[in-house]
Amino acid sequence: MAKLTLEIAQNIVAGSIAAGREKKLKVLAVAVLDDRGALKSFSAEDGTSLKRGEVAIAKANAALAFGLGNRSIDKMAKERPYFINAVTAAVGGSFVPVPGGVLIRSGDGELLGAVGISGDVSVNDEAAAIAGIEGAGLVADPGSD
Repeated sequence: MAKLTLEIAQNIVAGSIAAGREKKLKVLAVAVLDDRGALKSFSAEDGTSLKRGEVAIAKANAALAFGLGNRSIDKMAKERPYFINAVTAAVGGSFVPVPGGVLIRSGDGELLGAVGISGDVSVNDEAAAIAGIEGAGLVADPGSD
């Protein structure tokens, strides 16, 4: 059984931030949760706005709650907004259903956790998350449209 260690989580954060700088994205907040939903690693670049960290965590929470990358949840939110609003309320608000929440999987598909990123537009947040996950030698699962 694979495990998301602190070292791996920190590598994902560092890789995501490095990808953001390389792509010249706005400053990012990056949260990595393990498969239980526990915060393993978090970092906010200098200059991020006040609540970016909470948004990043909520993106990762959404992915873990449904076991889907947020691209799939975003589609669901467009098709069934009342349902997604109800889920958000049911989980206490920490549920942001837009791209930027990406599941972390092992090479054999085992769910290890999720990354949530906030700071730029959602598709760019997602790209930075994917880069961080893949840079750590794991499989990124952003969901599908």
